[in-house]
Amino acid sequence: MDKRGIRTIDDLNLEELRKLVRVYAKNWIAHDGCWFLALEEAYDIKTAIDLDCKSWERFTVVEANRVMEFLGLKPGGGINTLAQALNFRLYAAVNLQEIEIVDENTLVFKMRNCRVQSARKRKNLADFPCKPVGIVEYSGFAKTIDPKIETRCIACPPDDHPEDFWCAWEFKYRPNSTT
Repeated sequence: MDKRGIRTIDDLNLEELRKLVRVYAKNWIAHDGCWFLALEEAYDIKTAIDLDCKSWERFTVVEANRVMEFLGLKPGGGINTLAQALNFRLYAAVNLQEIEIVDENTLVFKMRNCRVQSARKRKNLADFPCKPVGIVEYSGFAKTIDPKIETRCIACPPDDHPEDFWCAWEFKYRPNSTT
């Protein structure tokens, strides 16, 4: 506590810090949504998605680099490094995700519960068509982790998807790639 008796982040115990991470993640998602809605209201959904893609093109690289630095991971670590990094994205604190390492060169990532899509469903709104943003986001994140990883969308709204996930992505490590 500071000299006035006011708690600071340094005073939090482990469980409080975990809760705070989730609060921060929810706040970040809320801000992202507010920003997107402001763009959509000022322009239209197509322009908002285009600008969101440009934003994610930059942010996903920053996020991947900071996660790798935090975990002490080096770029070029292949599928295992990607799996580790995906578990430490901000989304991982509040969304239910699944990572399956199919083989040494293949990883499948599924977003089982997405806060954004679940909120839209509760409000009886259509799925948000996030696929264009997801392609930029996930491929940029994976390429930052390892330039030899290629990303393929299995399904992401507006695509049809099964009830047990919102989106799914396949990551393939191509060791002989010249990328």
